[in-house]
Amino acid sequence: MLGSRGCSDHQRMDGRKRMVELVGVCETTLWTLYHRALAAGDPGSALLDPKAIEVVDAIGYPFEGRFGTGSWGLAQGMAVRARCYDREVRRFLRDHPEGTVVSLGEGLETQFWRVDNGRVRWLGVDLPEVAALRQRLLPDVARHRTLSCSATDERWMDEVDASRGVLIIAQGMLMYLPLDAVRQLVAGCAARFPGAELIFDTPPAWMAARTVRGRWRYPAGYRPPPMLWGMTAALRQKLGAVHPGIAGVRAVRVPRGRGLLCGWVLPLASVLPVARARKPLWVTCVSFGLTEHQQVESADDGSVGRRAGARSPVGAAGVTPGTGR
Repeated sequence: MLGSRGCSDHQRMDGRKRMVELVGVCETTLWTLYHRALAAGDPGSALLDPKAIEVVDAIGYPFEGRFGTGSWGLAQGMAVRARCYDREVRRFLRDHPEGTVVSLGEGLETQFWRVDNGRVRWLGVDLPEVAALRQRLLPDVARHRTLSCSATDERWMDEVDASRGVLIIAQGMLMYLPLDAVRQLVAGCAARFPGAELIFDTPPAWMAARTVRGRWRYPAGYRPPPMLWGMTAALRQKLGAVHPGIAGVRAVRVPRGRGLLCGWVLPLASVLPVARARKPLWVTCVSFGLTEHQQVESADDGSVGRRAGARSPVGAAGVTPGTGR
């Protein structure tokens, strides 16, 4: 995933296994892949992701020794996040079946295979070392290609065909970038892709602060790299001011998962004001408004609201633009 230059990747064939070693932020792509595969392998899980299981089985890596067994709801937490993004992508594709999805910091995400409608164009963007690893484990296929490029390098924007609608997603990566760089990225997307949307997730500010202090540890002992910032309601509201082309910022509803944590605690934390700031997963959608010229064109051809991936700024969660609530 994006956000760190301190990554090393050593891969060799060893029988049927590909040996992989990643460090720093890059290692988080293995963490998420592993927990997603654990959830997909659970017969009672709502996440169907056979591709993730296939990739984990092809890698020679001490997943359980490094990351544990997926206890404490960690695997189900990854399933909830994956299902949340899948729902938003499918919603976009209902209106824009031939649209382009840009996945920033895609890592070893297998979402393309979960949501592919047979027509979508997909662009994955990642740092060179992670992009090279992905090409060996998940080579490009028809309508999906991987671009070796940092999310903060606007060169990737030149590769996007926006003629049939654009949805930009950033799963589990923006918190590893400085907040100023995130603001610049959001502003750049607003300028280049009017009518599109950007969906991303972050931890809450209190959790990010603990990772910076080295006080966040998972059951098997794994410590995630420092998350440089976390979301708050006030920060979410301020995102609407980083560029005049931003039409709205809304909270994205997280689907209910299984177990105590993901089935009850997380959904309740998302709706109870007293607990909202403590919820472990914040998913945010930033909508970019159409330019005046595009609005005139849309009015002329009767396609207002359907161009470039736009929905009403009052989204599925019923959030008023800019409130972040």
